[in-house]
Amino acid sequence: MHTDTIFYQIFLTFHTLLFELLGQPTENAEGYQFTSVEVKEKAFRFDGIFMPNSEEKPIYFVEVQFQNKPEFYWELITEINIYLNQYKPEQDWQAVALFAKRSLDVERLTNYQQELVNSGRIKRIYLDELPSGSIGVGLIELIVSKENQAPQLVQNLMARTKTEVSNERERQGIIELLEIVLVSKFSQLSRQEIEAMFLVSDIKQTRVYQEAKQEGEQEGRQEGRQEGRQEGRQEGEKNLLLRQLSKRFGKLADVYIQSINNLNITQLEDLGEALLDFAEISDLEQWLISHTES
Repeated sequence: MHTDTIFYQIFLTFHTLLFELLGQPTENAEGYQFTSVEVKEKAFRFDGIFMPNSEEKPIYFVEVQFQNKPEFYWELITEINIYLNQYKPEQDWQAVALFAKRSLDVERLTNYQQELVNSGRIKRIYLDELPSGSIGVGLIELIVSKENQAPQLVQNLMARTKTEVSNERERQGIIELLEIVLVSKFSQLSRQEIEAMFLVSDIKQTRVYQEAKQEGEQEGRQEGRQEGRQEGRQEGEKNLLLRQLSKRFGKLADVYIQSINNLNITQLEDLGEALLDFAEISDLEQWLISHTES
């Protein structure tokens, strides 16, 4: 599962989520814009940055870590220092490291690293230890959950979405995001296994699920099992990309949607990395031209 792009979409959808994770009032999210920025010297890219609209509020650098990386803190500190030198912001800053679980954190910190942690410059959060919270926190709980926990978590999230989200468009957006998490997290399962797991009617009505289900019914059992995994993963990547691009540039022209629909899984994953650097819709156009020429 591409956790960087998944969390990017989650923070875009739930703009108060970071402050909830930090234990701050959600009102503190006012005046912040969530984005992703590349620092150019060594092509580092932050998983996300919460940029305030005033000098009094700090910048929040967000990094998501789902693998063991002994050099994690040195790389994070380097990225921050390069960013500060390159953009020279007036605001103070704080880094937030989101580890899937405590065991993925670096076991021994240097004195300098420990000082940054003790001073609050770097805040560490272990996602599998989060207390219950908003729907956004529930999505994180689903991402780090075990397979046998997923069906109940899905049903709880769907029930909360129905009762807590009144705007139909926002509700559908959350359902689509939930679907993306499911398809990405359980891409190793066949369509039949996914169908057996998720009994919520709202999930069965989503476009990706219906397309995968219809195709799976037309295939043989063995062939459908193998291709279903690939198709489910590909549809999840495509759906995530279309939502991210629509949030960034507004309603996409049909020509862009058609081009993205024709991308294979490798191209979709490459586009998922590249889109974080797009500043204008023309960047998407140029990427599609350069990556789909025969």
